[in-house]
Amino acid sequence: MTSQEAERPAMRPAMREDDPRSAASKRAAEILGHLGDLDEGTDEFYFPTAQIPDGWSYEWKRRAVYGAEDPAYQVALARTGWEPVPATRHPEMMPAGWKGNTIERKGMVLMQRPKEITDRVEDMNNRRARNQVRAKEQQLAASPPGTMEREFSDARSRPQIKKSFEAMPIPKDE
Repeated sequence: MTSQEAERPAMRPAMREDDPRSAASKRAAEILGHLGDLDEGTDEFYFPTAQIPDGWSYEWKRRAVYGAEDPAYQVALARTGWEPVPATRHPEMMPAGWKGNTIERKGMVLMQRPKEITDRVEDMNNRRARNQVRAKEQQLAASPPGTMEREFSDARSRPQIKKSFEAMPIPKDE
């Protein structure tokens, strides 16, 4: 009897490249990389800003509500410069074999427009909001025509307007 004959054969075959357990483990790691820590608070519409091309802004816009599209809204979006982001630019955002040309989630479509336009619209909206606050402040401080002028010698009679955010108390369940 030679020494080779005396050696015991391997009890378990070597792991193959196509071993189902290792394939499942690799796939699980890939899926967990996409899911993060499986927290219920995961933002389904998160998009890494680093992937947005320079000079563009991305926003999710509604495509349909309960399956019904709103053509007037779609026209308004197009008029203000919004257009769908091509699915070919970010194929990882859609399932394999996706036949559509857009990136969609739960009735929303990822849209783009030049950042310059988005910045101008945001400035216009902020200016409009500040003007509305100023108009209301003036209304609070003014007296109706034909009435006695208000005197604010006493600070307690002056209208108070808060321009800050505060935490709202959460009621405790009993």
